[in-house]
Amino acid sequence: MTHPSTLAAFVAVVFPLVATPGASLTLLIRHVAAGGGRQAVPVVLGTATGIYTHATLAAVGLSAVLVRSDTVFTVVTHLGALYLVGLGLWTWRASGRTATPSGSADTAPDAVSLPRTYVEALLGNVLNPKAALVYLTLVPQFLDTGLAVAGQILTLATAHVTVMAVWLAACTGVLHRLVATARAKRLFTRASALVLVGLGVLAVLGPVM
Repeated sequence: MTHPSTLAAFVAVVFPLVATPGASLTLLIRHVAAGGGRQAVPVVLGTATGIYTHATLAAVGLSAVLVRSDTVFTVVTHLGALYLVGLGLWTWRASGRTATPSGSADTAPDAVSLPRTYVEALLGNVLNPKAALVYLTLVPQFLDTGLAVAGQILTLATAHVTVMAVWLAACTGVLHRLVATARAKRLFTRASALVLVGLGVLAVLGPVM
């Protein structure tokens, strides 16, 4: 069992990574602006699934293969980049749509179904090979070699998911107050589209956590 002091230290280290703007926060902004606060749930669940996926792969050693193979790492990086850029372009296009043709009090542009939002968040995390590095470079520093490694990784992943969920929930509360008008919703949706494209470009040009 992971010692409470180790968990506390891990949380302190992983929080800045969680709070750093990335695909998960951008998708949260995009979907909450488009569909309201309930869209935060599938974003959180999709991101959590992605975190547990990386943790599981690290526990069985597959993530190490991904990182050590330059070819595989490059392929996954470019797939993730293309996904983010494509999603960003689609989001920008969707932001121009309105729910009412009259132009009065239109609702959020192109609200996405909850299952689709979940898949987008899951892919946004899983297709980011940099996320695997968290469980290959950071997590090992908090493992006790005298205990079962898989159980400790799962515990640390759960702490990671908890921090992520609390952070995104707090961001949702703030965002919900900022997108009270259709114009604000469209503005935030287009901003998230630009950020998604930027993250995709940066994923290829340089390291992004």
